[in-house]
Amino acid sequence: MPKISNVYQDKRNGKWYFVANLGYDKNGKRLQHWKRGFSTQKEAKSAYDEYMSNHSKSSVKINSTMYYEEFYKTYFEPDYKRSVAQSTFENRISSMRLHFSYFYKKKLKDINAPMLKKWQNHLSEKYSNGYIRATYGLFQKSLDLAVILGLLQKNVAKQVGNVRKEKKKVQFWTLEEFEKVISTFDTSDYYEHCIFTIIWLLFMTGLRMGEAQALEWNDIDFKEKTLKVSKSMYYKNSDEYYINEPKTKAGNRVIALDDDTIYYLQKWKEIQSKNIITKYALSYNGLPIYRHAPRKFIRTHSKLAGVHFIKTHALRHSHASLLISLGENALVIRDRLGHEDIETTLGTYGHLYPNINKQVAKKLNSIVTVSKNEFKRKLTSNQYVKR
Repeated sequence: MPKISNVYQDKRNGKWYFVANLGYDKNGKRLQHWKRGFSTQKEAKSAYDEYMSNHSKSSVKINSTMYYEEFYKTYFEPDYKRSVAQSTFENRISSMRLHFSYFYKKKLKDINAPMLKKWQNHLSEKYSNGYIRATYGLFQKSLDLAVILGLLQKNVAKQVGNVRKEKKKVQFWTLEEFEKVISTFDTSDYYEHCIFTIIWLLFMTGLRMGEAQALEWNDIDFKEKTLKVSKSMYYKNSDEYYINEPKTKAGNRVIALDDDTIYYLQKWKEIQSKNIITKYALSYNGLPIYRHAPRKFIRTHSKLAGVHFIKTHALRHSHASLLISLGENALVIRDRLGHEDIETTLGTYGHLYPNINKQVAKKLNSIVTVSKNEFKRKLTSNQYVKR
């Protein structure tokens, strides 16, 4: 018998019952309604649907005067803060407060499709489609909670739908561009030497910046020439930072290092140890490196080298581009970058394989040998072929 959500069978007497989840009270306690004694699963499901329909109508009627501002501040923001990592909350809270205020003086029940479409158009005057999609997705999530709590019957944001997804152009440096930029650094300067090491490591390993910030010297095995990634860092400021798990399970990985990278890491460790004592590999003052520190140097040195500016995260894309240019397959790149699945890798970097199809065709040239037919047999034909 197929399983139906919210409908269960009592193993003691064989009867059926339903459990209606009605959200949470003001203290955060789950509200539920149970009803037992149904002879069949179908009866229990029918009773459940009827109860939820009646409850939704009465609940919406009772809460029809609630404004979105009260709902957001009382329910959604605290709930969202509990449901995501602190770094995620910190990154999104300012944009939510800024853009969701558009609806603060509107009652929940009065938020409609034309209003949402007008809001989307308003955002499109200043922001990219990617930013609007993220913001709208969070607003839709807020109305999902309103439905769960019985404050709305349906989520009108789902009816309107999000804005069109645009394929982002991946920024990266080619090997030649990276060589030009990295050659402009003066490693006799202690701080500049530190940034040189960071930019080199990001380009040659594809590490995320948070993974690089959390990197400790005991994560690097100079003998085996490997780097272990087992943590990431959320860095708000020099007084507030903490260690997180990697972004995905696949983020736990071991990256093999080339000889040049080993050389530059050893050289930096020697210089660092003469100035400070720290467990952090990429630190000049004993503290984890500020996540935006490399950006300033990338801007300055790319200008010196006559190379286009890229963001720090684009060094990760540059590493993937380098591997592709060396002929590495997507599976190798997935594992090295710590992607959860191959779809992520191909979705991000698939367009960097423009000549792969032609290369395959070249490999197929003359691969099959057709020998002369030496078998004697009676040929068959049909009415349209004359012999």
